[in-house]
Amino acid sequence: MLAILFFVFIGIVAIQLCYYVFVFGKFSFLKPQQSKPKKVPISVIVCAKNEAENVIKFVPILAQQDYPDYEIVLIDDASSDETLDIFEDFEKQYPNIRLVKVENNEAFWGNKKFALTLGIKAAKKEYLLFTDADCYPISKDWIREMSSQFTSEKTIVLGYGAYERVAGSFLNKLIRFETLLTAVQYFSWAKIGRPYMGVGRNLAYKKEEFFNVRGFMDHMKIRSGDDDLFINQAATGKNTTICFSPESFTYSMPKTSFKDWFIQKRRHVATASFYKTSDRLQLGVFYVSQLLFIVLPIVLLAFQYQWIIVLSLIGFRYLFTWITLGFAAGKLREKDVMYWFPILEMVVLFVQLNIFVTNLFAKPVQWK
Repeated sequence: MLAILFFVFIGIVAIQLCYYVFVFGKFSFLKPQQSKPKKVPISVIVCAKNEAENVIKFVPILAQQDYPDYEIVLIDDASSDETLDIFEDFEKQYPNIRLVKVENNEAFWGNKKFALTLGIKAAKKEYLLFTDADCYPISKDWIREMSSQFTSEKTIVLGYGAYERVAGSFLNKLIRFETLLTAVQYFSWAKIGRPYMGVGRNLAYKKEEFFNVRGFMDHMKIRSGDDDLFINQAATGKNTTICFSPESFTYSMPKTSFKDWFIQKRRHVATASFYKTSDRLQLGVFYVSQLLFIVLPIVLLAFQYQWIIVLSLIGFRYLFTWITLGFAAGKLREKDVMYWFPILEMVVLFVQLNIFVTNLFAKPVQWK
């Protein structure tokens, strides 16, 4: 039995090597991205529901972007706080702001996709750039950087939505590590030609891509997934590219309690269950191989079975994963989390396992 587990462990290390070096390396070892500024017309779309505290801070940042041809489409999704009032004030203050007011609809109550659909239809520009109401771009060149990756063929651009650092917070490092790992995955698979998701905190596509797949209609009943389910359906190796220049990042404040972050991740994991079968399979193989890499050595070392080889394989695996993720972290300005890499990886693994089990027995809460 131990011999079987030993050879399974060798196979697991080989699988991890394939993912981290041959898949994730496609992004990690890329040269710094060169942007070629374009002047395509852009509609920046922000959907908000009870986000008064955030929009009053972040919409002016969007309005100060250094770009010649853009509008901001603000969507109020039937907010019960002062969000709509703030949006109306901004509409008077900035000539390039367009306001979309969404009233509660019994058929689509609480559905962000319905609100976004109305905003997309109201947008006057050919290219759409999305961010969330609690996000802000890191520079005035955010639109310029994201739009620079559009070509006649590349009509979907996946960006990076980062989280702010909180000094002395282990939870903050955990959140940012998980965000880094997720970004490495979807950037790498996009580079390989098999894009499977993006994040609504920083995502751009040509309006025709939205209508080519009938918008969100095929997954409208699934409350979440306006970003990743749309990309999973619409993105291909031919029409999708990535943008990872530092000036293209958006930032938002991460959750400050483990409970809130856990609830947020439950929604994300539940949405992933609706991905294409091939995408679910590659994600499943990756996470199972990570989990088995932690579990199998414990069993083998407990019985001191081939312990020298087992320890050598552990060291080898951590070396190539650390190098690969380290290069990616440098690109995405997340180097500090790599100092905690082995601990953060194990915590994320067991959180994901907990989420999987929890979601089997209860549905996660969706769009507030």
